[in-house]
Amino acid sequence: MRIHKFSTTDAFVAIDLEGAEAASGPVRWARKVLQGGAKDLARSQTYTYAALGMRRGGASAGISAEGPDRAAALRAFTAEAADLVGDHTYLPDAAKGIAPDELTSLHAADPRDTARLGEFGARCEGLSAAVTAEQVLAGLDGRRVSIDGFDASGPALAAAVTDRGATIVSISTAKGCVTNGAGFPLAVLAESWNSNGHDLVSDLGEVGAATEVFAAGADVVFAGSKMGIIDHGVAAGLANSASAVIPIGRLPFTARALAVLRRADVIVPADFVSLAGSTIAAWGDPSRGDDEIVDAITASITDLCAELAGHPDGPLLAACYHAEAYLSTWQTDLPFGRPLAP
Repeated sequence: MRIHKFSTTDAFVAIDLEGAEAASGPVRWARKVLQGGAKDLARSQTYTYAALGMRRGGASAGISAEGPDRAAALRAFTAEAADLVGDHTYLPDAAKGIAPDELTSLHAADPRDTARLGEFGARCEGLSAAVTAEQVLAGLDGRRVSIDGFDASGPALAAAVTDRGATIVSISTAKGCVTNGAGFPLAVLAESWNSNGHDLVSDLGEVGAATEVFAAGADVVFAGSKMGIIDHGVAAGLANSASAVIPIGRLPFTARALAVLRRADVIVPADFVSLAGSTIAAWGDPSRGDDEIVDAITASITDLCAELAGHPDGPLLAACYHAEAYLSTWQTDLPFGRPLAP
């Protein structure tokens, strides 16, 4: 893992692999962005590329600045990042604290289909998470679902799981959790998200603590509000009720949580598989229509899950072995450390 430090502002990029055709991943802004988390996010994206058979790598950037200095720091970052984008060393994706349109100046040199980033990319991640859940559970019909960290991918995820026969009984955002044992109608969720964003929980019912989403009794839990949200304590509670925990954010599990869930026979697929939809959307013929991309994501995730199915170590480790086998075809040494939260 190489750290490239910027000279014009307090920013850095963690670049996972040498010799990759390109590297991409999130850029985040906060008062202080730590390199450790960026390295973990870069590793997860590396494994997404490897799982899809792409000779590319993960990267992750951080911009540290106080609020009043944010705009100047971002201008300096995009100006200095232009050379990195130009030679494909780092292709940035807007993440926490960064709006997609704030990276527009870098899109001309980005080899990806940048029109498929942002909102459409979030929709694709919601779809790939739903397809992953459908495949590892052999169907979602009749399942009761909770969604931790309902965000821009939430409406697409909600549509995909309800289309497959599931009922959404609990959702959480940074504003709290709301639960409805009878299920939330899809149209109500979509309209409330469009009108209220993360405040939709207040619009939908009585709001509790965000962590209550894990105690709603759902048998399928989509988790991704932050890295490491599923620690061993949360996992112990889910072990009594959940059949599967599906990532909708990068690195939601700690290693101890994975061990707890595996002992309870709770199915845990890899985040770098369930979130592969945006990567599939970003790399390809720009002339593809949205429906073609949706079909490609559904087919690719279905085929990948079928290839990983039945492994005695479970789908997450099976996906790691699969990705590492591909990495070994073009990397002399495998990167140290698998994509799990510390």
